[in-house]
Amino acid sequence: MATLTKFRWFWAWDDEKEEKWLTGMANNGWHLKNVGFPGIYGFEQGAPRNVCYRLDFFTDRNKREEYLQIFSDAGWQHVGQYGSWQYFRKEAAPGEEPEIFTDNESKVKKYQRVIAVLVTLSPLWIIMIGRLNRRPEIFFQVVTLIGILAMLLYIYAMLNMIRRVSRLKRK
Repeated sequence: MATLTKFRWFWAWDDEKEEKWLTGMANNGWHLKNVGFPGIYGFEQGAPRNVCYRLDFFTDRNKREEYLQIFSDAGWQHVGQYGSWQYFRKEAAPGEEPEIFTDNESKVKKYQRVIAVLVTLSPLWIIMIGRLNRRPEIFFQVVTLIGILAMLLYIYAMLNMIRRVSRLKRK
């Protein structure tokens, strides 16, 4: 069976674009096999299928089996995960697009879980940059600069997630 590895970057607030891309790959006979380091997807070649991919963000490891069973009972196949992002697929009738979240409130809660993790990790960025900044060597100055740029990217991500939640709440 032929395999394909693709790199494609999606932001957390672009999960719907990622789902459409994965669905399009399946329509062309490439079915998600695994998800790796950010943006790396493994596919297996097969017959084109009309499936829908959906993503969820789930962090409670103690309830993982129960969580996956709920999706399985609803006909969703768990394809894999990257970090706390869970990848599911389900066969779809022509013109049908099965959804995991059928209301905006559920979608808002998904993005709020992402925001909660980002907020929890925020102090780590501050501590890391503060500790590195105390050392005078050029290496640590470069690492500090990279850390500051990463923190700015982190803030950008947080603001976009908050904006996404605000838009969903207004609908």
